[in-house]
Amino acid sequence: MVFGLAALMAGCGLFGKGGKKSDTSHSTGWQFGDPKLGGFQADDNYAQATGPGLIFIQGGTFSMGRVEQDVMFDWNNLPRRVTVASFYMDESEVSNLDYREYLFWLRRVYPENPEKYQSALPDTLVWREELAYNEPYVNNYLRHPAYGNYPVVGVSWKQADTYSKWRTDRVNEKVLIDKGVITPDETQSGQNVFTTESFLAGLYQGTEGKKPLKDAAGAGRRVRWEDGLLLPNYRLPTEAEWEYAALGLVGNTEDELLTDRKLYPWNGSYLRDNSKKTKGRMMANFTRGRGDLMGMAGSLNDNADITAPVMSYQPNDYGLYCMAGNVNEWVYDVYRPLSSDDVAEFQPFRGNTFTKYRTDTEGKLMRDIYGELIKDTIADSRNFKDGDYRSQIIEGEDWNALKDKTQTNSMYIQSAKEGQFSSLISDNSRVYKGGSWKDRPYWLIPGTRRYMPETEAANDLGFRCAMTRVGSPDGF
Repeated sequence: MVFGLAALMAGCGLFGKGGKKSDTSHSTGWQFGDPKLGGFQADDNYAQATGPGLIFIQGGTFSMGRVEQDVMFDWNNLPRRVTVASFYMDESEVSNLDYREYLFWLRRVYPENPEKYQSALPDTLVWREELAYNEPYVNNYLRHPAYGNYPVVGVSWKQADTYSKWRTDRVNEKVLIDKGVITPDETQSGQNVFTTESFLAGLYQGTEGKKPLKDAAGAGRRVRWEDGLLLPNYRLPTEAEWEYAALGLVGNTEDELLTDRKLYPWNGSYLRDNSKKTKGRMMANFTRGRGDLMGMAGSLNDNADITAPVMSYQPNDYGLYCMAGNVNEWVYDVYRPLSSDDVAEFQPFRGNTFTKYRTDTEGKLMRDIYGELIKDTIADSRNFKDGDYRSQIIEGEDWNALKDKTQTNSMYIQSAKEGQFSSLISDNSRVYKGGSWKDRPYWLIPGTRRYMPETEAANDLGFRCAMTRVGSPDGF
């Protein structure tokens, strides 16, 4: 069962479901759009468009965390009921083809800044092992067309986050081109590169299209965020969003009654399909047992030795592919063992850093050499109300008393001195979920969680993007 917004998703922008705007203010009675009064325009009846590659995920409440025995005894996923707002999620994992499009764009637009391209390259050496012949994957997995629709791996959390921001800018640039607001700019480079933020700030020097927005007097004007033409940011999903979407409980409810809980993204506790047409087929790509990654010749169990194409196997009830197995997936959250005790009941998330745009002495916004607005961190909440920080604090120094509140890594001991304890947990440790082609079935359960430094990568770890849903959870 796939949920969508067929009626609501017809358009994006100033006009909504009815195709008309209000003529007068409901609160004052004054006419909207009167040039004599400044031309203030109405923006009611907005309907958000679904961005490329995304599926609508209707939000709701669910029990987040462990659904079976904690065989690892980490005690880091205690069950807790939370509510997740409606959002959008990629139908599948980001593929090698998707990522190569990104790399191609970087090389074309920043020919004078090769470091931008180099910083985005996946680490293909994640395939190399001392006692395995994986060298063909080192050379072929990212680049060869045979693997174009396979999930990209070797990408760190930092690289995945940067890709998400790039995708936001390319999608919004295409929206404005299609609307006729701007024309395609094949010569953009250096600081004059389209980003959503720089465009809204009036810093992008592109060519005006044939259908620019106009004010009430008929003169051309800049696009504003209030116009609703531009989509919210693509980003990594939060851990709660990812787990909620993976479970797909929307197919197991009658009114507000949950008829069947789920262990995996599909019904039942079996790893094979029990429907008549596809009975016996594997529901995901994983390792069945020691040394058994795909079964025997003539009867391959999941038909994949390593990863599989991103739209393999059956989607869950939201229409999402490979939410279990294939590759693990980065999520947005900073890892803490006791996050379930600390995070909010609505939109739970750990990892907030609050920023503001940097300005020069004249109050003008500043950009870096890549045309992106520079932001300064003004507050860091990655350790806020951390339930276990008292046992990990550096002797004689309380992290709350630190003068620099933008850096909180000192909460966890990171000592390089011999004999002193060094925690693997830090503000730069990020959660990943979902299980992979080389994981046992336990890790396919959406409630399980692991973590890795945000700068590291693996050959069984990829990602998919999400987008915030603005306005009503499901339309009024």
